Amino acid sequence: MERSKSNPVDPETFPQSDSLAGPGRVNGRFTRKPVRARRIVAVGGGKGGIGKSLISANLGIELAGRGLSVTLIDLDLGGANLHTCLGIDHPEATLSDFVLRKKASLDEIAVDAGVPGLRLISGSSDTIAAANPLHQQKLRLMRAVQDLDVDVAILDLGAGSHFNVIDFFLLADHGIVTLVPEPTSVENAYRFLKAALFRRLKAAQAIHGMAWGIEEALLATANPSPLKLVEEVAQRDPAAARQLEEEIRSFRPLLVVNGVREAADLKLGDGICLAWRRFFGLDLSYLGFLRHDVDAWQAGRARRPLLLERPDQPIAEDLAEIADKLLALEVKREVGSP
Repeated sequence: MERSKSNPVDPETFPQSDSLAGPGRVNGRFTRKPVRARRIVAVGGGKGGIGKSLISANLGIELAGRGLSVTLIDLDLGGANLHTCLGIDHPEATLSDFVLRKKASLDEIAVDAGVPGLRLISGSSDTIAAANPLHQQKLRLMRAVQDLDVDVAILDLGAGSHFNVIDFFLLADHGIVTLVPEPTSVENAYRFLKAALFRRLKAAQAIHGMAWGIEEALLATANPSPLKLVEEVAQRDPAAARQLEEEIRSFRPLLVVNGVREAADLKLGDGICLAWRRFFGLDLSYLGFLRHDVDAWQAGRARRPLLLERPDQPIAEDLAEIADKLLALEVKREVGSP
């Protein structure tokens, strides 16, 4: 994978924000209030058609099958279809009702998803206002996600690197980036990761009140890596540089390669993680892969989740392995009492 020559402040790689004030936590940091949800997982990526909803739905089914309470949240605001993947008719109440304050809590719009222990909070596909929430509406939704009384909350994110998508990715304890073995998908995933990292650093700068930070360092350094940014900031503000480095080191996204067909595809995940480490000096963990399976397409047409339609397929083994690795990861923040 070639290193991008674009500047990180480019709109394609660094989403511009209405405000950088977060909900009090980014990847488990900056929080003063314990979060009730025991584990928050976000599934995102740089483009549509890469299997985010397939992964979200079936990962939720796999985890619920292990006796965990799981809530799926369709955050593809304006283009939600997770209910279709689960074979559920569009629920009467959606995130639109919560965003517009027609419902007071997410529990009021959650519906059973056909598997014991699994619930769905459907996205909003009917209003422009809900698809583009105001900043305070987004913060309220973020806090509500954190306050869900569940073992695992899975956020199925929209496509692209819009700051609303990125902010929910950073809200999660575990952010999963999904791609398929195609050059454009790899490139878009790379851009998504860069956007998420620099968004996180901008939030850290705002929260810590750094007087000299990201923009100045970007202007002073040609196409900088994150650690080069730290070196540049350290020349002016050593304390700010230490805080930025801590944020950079704790940014540890996860990678899933979907639609693997051949041996070369199996090596793709490790190669991407190696390239990320080489160019940025940071960890990107390869969570696993999902083999291409024509039954996944057929299950989608039948409006049935793959794990329920064909639980004997190899892709079910892939999902189980991903779930094993995910549950083995530490949640690095305080969890409140149910």
